[in-house]
Amino acid sequence: MPADQPFTSAAAGHEPLLRGAVIHLNNEQPVVADLFELPTARDVAVICTNMRTQDGKRPIFIDHTESVFVIPLAYVRFIELPGAINAEEAADGGPGRSRTGAPAESEIEIDEEFLRRIRDA
Repeated sequence: MPADQPFTSAAAGHEPLLRGAVIHLNNEQPVVADLFELPTARDVAVICTNMRTQDGKRPIFIDHTESVFVIPLAYVRFIELPGAINAEEAADGGPGRSRTGAPAESEIEIDEEFLRRIRDA
């Protein structure tokens, strides 16, 4: 690459492939970001953009959320990938939102051992 040419990322001209991935960093709170590609076993870093905290704010350790970030996997504990988005989920407010709401009380299993430990405490 010539020295007079500005650096451009291969991902800079592309839209993020996976939106809303939660990246759990070592000794930090999780951040939400948009990934340009799914991480593979051969990767040494995660490339992402639109980094924000889980409540939508800018993390204190970055200046511009719209920048492209390269995070070495040595600093990543794990990455949560959201499920596939379909038309119904988009209409309901996004992935992970259930149209049916919370399960009925009859569907909830009660852990008797857990309740016993609470009573004993």
